[in-house]
Amino acid sequence: MNEDRSDQLRNLPSVDRLAVSVARATLAERRAELLAGAEDDVDLVATAAERLHPSLRRVLNATGVVVHTNLGRAPLAPAARAAVARAARGYSNLELDLASGRRGSRHDHVERLLCELTGAEGALAVNNCAAAVLLAAAALAGGGRELVVSRGQLIEIGGGFRIPEVVVQAGARLVEVGTTNRTRLGDYSAAIGPDTGALLRAHASNFRTVGFVEQVEIEELCSLGLPVIDDVGSGVLADELELLAEEPPVRRSVRAGAALVCFSGDKLLGGPQAGVIVGRREAIEAARVHPLARAVRIDKLSLAALEATLALYRDPELARRELPVLAMLTASEDELARRARALAEATGGEIVAGTARVGGGALPLLELPGPAVALHGGAAGVEALAAALRRGEPAVIGRIQHDRLLLDPRTLTDAEAAEVAAAVRAAL
Repeated sequence: MNEDRSDQLRNLPSVDRLAVSVARATLAERRAELLAGAEDDVDLVATAAERLHPSLRRVLNATGVVVHTNLGRAPLAPAARAAVARAARGYSNLELDLASGRRGSRHDHVERLLCELTGAEGALAVNNCAAAVLLAAAALAGGGRELVVSRGQLIEIGGGFRIPEVVVQAGARLVEVGTTNRTRLGDYSAAIGPDTGALLRAHASNFRTVGFVEQVEIEELCSLGLPVIDDVGSGVLADELELLAEEPPVRRSVRAGAALVCFSGDKLLGGPQAGVIVGRREAIEAARVHPLARAVRIDKLSLAALEATLALYRDPELARRELPVLAMLTASEDELARRARALAEATGGEIVAGTARVGGGALPLLELPGPAVALHGGAAGVEALAAALRRGEPAVIGRIQHDRLLLDPRTLTDAEAAEVAAAVRAAL
């Protein structure tokens, strides 16, 4: 037995300590429930046993929603998982310049890659895209300066966070221009004054307006000569993929001259939760030195995964193969059909026509047709089957439609499909 394993075994808590801790917590929780009026019968032993399981568990996503926010959004590529493991193993040069021995910047680990991939002059990463927009607005229009935005882009993102509220928290004064459905270049230029700090463009990630609509393109907006903050949302670097054509590519905004371009790391980019900012050198520096930058900074594990994810984009073909999000979105009909047949044969399910979604607020109108495996749930019913699969280890999440549980092979690998099949056989 190696020394590390021996240390781990010695550090395990004693049975008495573990039992007492769990028992106290379980009884305290039940006491509070009874005082609050609970009258149900509870198996306290089962409740105590459940406390020993980690709360954050592995889930097999059979929903067909590729970027599923409730399930952690983008699964990481093997290279990114390996990078996280390396960074977690011990110390790292997170903020140390190994060449000089002096203090370094954590942003250095991804800035060169981001500039190489996007053509930007500078870059930094924070903990999510909302933080990126907050920091960008504070850096370029904080201190009571004006931030001009179209009324058609005063959007609300997941969790109830709204662009106007982000602007207020950034210390900027919101100036609304245009209307809900039509905003022209003249609306922006008429609103520009001596107190204008920047113009903000926010991509309508999770909805679309159709009909009598008009919005100003990024090239036109940048032509006004004011700093432009462009929140492009999903982080499309694979802009050669036709199915992503409706999402704004990062490189286009950089080429247009946007001062700061903000996007997510864990949506269509296919990496960890992160907010990425690229753009002009002076604007990036203003964001980097702003006091908010420390409050929203990215941690070392996410940074390691982001660096590894970005490195894959140096070879577009490699990125499409290795990044699970891109692989799922571009899966062939033959691949999906083969996986669906294997899953149906192993579970006794029926292959039906299904529709997968991108998810994560990206491409809300795009439907991804493909096969799904339908299960009827047996004597207990489909709800009971779905509940049993959720309680399994690993948990399996499908979607219920027309009193059937659908398992979509698009969001499963071959190995995961086999695990799903085993879980279904155990539950039926």
